[in-house]
This record gives sequence, structure tokens and C-alpha cells, in this order.
Amino acid sequence: MSKKKKNRTIAWFIFLCVLAVSATYLYRKFFAGAIHLKDRNYTFIFIERNDTFDDVVNDINAEHIIDDITSFEWLAKKMDLDKNIHPGKYRIINGMSTRQIINLIKYNKQEKIKLTYNTQIHDLNEFLSYTDEKLELTDSELETELNDTPKLQAEFKLNPESSFGLIIPGTYEMSWAIGADELVELLRDRYMSVWNNARIAQAKKIGFSIAEVITIASIVQCESGIPSEQARIAGVYINRLKVGMPLQADPTLRFANKLFDARRFWNSDKDVNSPYNTYRNKGLPPGPICLVFPQAIDATLNYTKHRFMYFCAKPELNGYSDFSTTYEQHRKYAIAYQRAMAKKGITR
Repeated sequence: MSKKKKNRTIAWFIFLCVLAVSATYLYRKFFAGAIHLKDRNYTFIFIERNDTFDDVVNDINAEHIIDDITSFEWLAKKMDLDKNIHPGKYRIINGMSTRQIINLIKYNKQEKIKLTYNTQIHDLNEFLSYTDEKLELTDSELETELNDTPKLQAEFKLNPESSFGLIIPGTYEMSWAIGADELVELLRDRYMSVWNNARIAQAKKIGFSIAEVITIASIVQCESGIPSEQARIAGVYINRLKVGMPLQADPTLRFANKLFDARRFWNSDKDVNSPYNTYRNKGLPPGPICLVFPQAIDATLNYTKHRFMYFCAKPELNGYSDFSTTYEQHRKYAIAYQRAMAKKGITR
């Protein structure tokens, strides 16, 4: 082999070695697992609604997700991430490549947040606080939306005092970066699925507004979880409303006194100064006292028509009640119930 040819072969060998090293370096940097989270299997980054590309780069750098943030920034711009920032919560898994992280954000493959609204949320303030804790939006943003009187009236037939009734219990899936107006729209979709034309027509037929039905149903639901009992109890409350008799509903004392776990009430509880105290105030309270399931709404809309004006939980404490038309008969049932509660040592 001539010297010239030998030198050319060596040059090609060196070139191929450099190329291989460079290719290996680039592969490891941009395609192979570039994320090393040490003792963690994954972590999250949160992109806020107004975040810029620089904010995203700074957040990733601050979380120590990528060693070479300069290379990440260079490749991200080459892949047009700066033009495709999607706010939300993103799961970064140990061993991901730089490209995978970029594509995660670029193509909006965010992890949704699941919020469960149930009877453990007792009032609007607890709803606002719980939601604020889980999402980017603040409770003040959401409160502003729920105080929009014209919108509440036009779209939901509610007002700020009854806006708690807009929330149908259940699990909702959404972006961590959802806006307050978007969340209200999400609530609206579930609300409208319940308040369809048939239920609206039935509310009108029995002579109550949607807001009134929700409020009655909330009290009924707190009294019993048994559908047949709910319909009979709704009948008692509606009978009282028709003759102008105070509702005298113990669940409203629970709400007014913030005694959410109480099973028994005393005369002193009836002295609380609250518009929700139906022992002191006639008519319905300003709004619902809990999140209302469709079952209780249907029990109220299709309440049992009867002449009963009173009811009291049975002494067997099985969820059923004794109903009566006279106060004298009701007192007998009440005494039996109170004795049963005392026997079990239930004082509150």
C-alpha cells in the first residue's frame, strides 16, 4: 500500500471515529435517556397560563431535571417548542430523553387533575378552598365567576346565594391550568345534564324554581339517603311551605352551627342567628346546605303527596322515619327516638 493511500485510509478511520463519537454524543444527549432523577421515579413540572418559553426553561432548570439546560433550550427551539407552549401539569419520568420532554409539552400531553366534589364539601367556601388547593386558579377568581349574577340567572336560574347548587357531586377531570370561566363551563355541562327539559318542566309543574328545588332537595338528602323516604320527607317540607309553617329542619341547624358530624341537636342549637336556621326563619334558607345528588332532586320533584306535617327517625335508627299528621302523635315518636339515642349514648 502506498504511503498516500495509507494516509488516506488513516484519515478516513479518524473521520469515522470522530463521526461515531459525535453521533453517540448527540444520541445520548437528545435521544437516549437524559433524565436522571436519582431516587425518584418521576417528578412534575407545572406550566402556568401566562408562562413564556423562558419560564418553561427556567422551571425545568430549577427542578434539576436536565444537566445541560443549554442543549435543551437549543433543541427545544429547533423543535418549535417556543411556539407551542401549553399550560398544565406534566409528568417527567426518570430516563426520558430531551426530545420526549419537548414533545410532551409541545403536543400538550399533560396529566389531568381529577377533583371529586362530594358531601364532604359542606359549603361554597370549602368548595373554593378545595379547588384553589388543587389548581392554578385562585379562589378569588372562581368566586368572581360564581358571583356573576346576570350569568347565573341567565344560564342556570340561580343567584350568588344559591350558586353552590351549580355543583353536581362527582369526579371532574380537568387541566391543572384551567381558567375559572372554563371550570364554570365544566360545571355547567354536568349541571345541564341533570337539569334537562323534563326536570325543568317538573319543577314548574310543582310550583318551585330550580334554585328552590335544589335547596329543598339538599335538606331532604341530609335527612335520609333512602329514595322512598326522601320522597315522603320532601312531601312534609312542601306541605309546611304551603301553609307557611317553619320547616324546622334539623339539617339546617347542622349547617348553621357548623356541626357537620352531629347526629343529635338540642334547644340551644336552635338559637343560632343564621338565615339557614329554619327554626327561627320561615320559608327556605338562602341556598342549599350540601351538594345535591340527582336522586334527591328527583325525590323532591316527584315528592309523595300526603297529609303528613311531621316526621321523626324511627327508634330502630335504620334510616326510616315515622310520619304523623298531628304534633301530639309526633311527640310520641320523638320521645321514643330520643330514648333510643340516649340508650346508645349519642349526645351529639
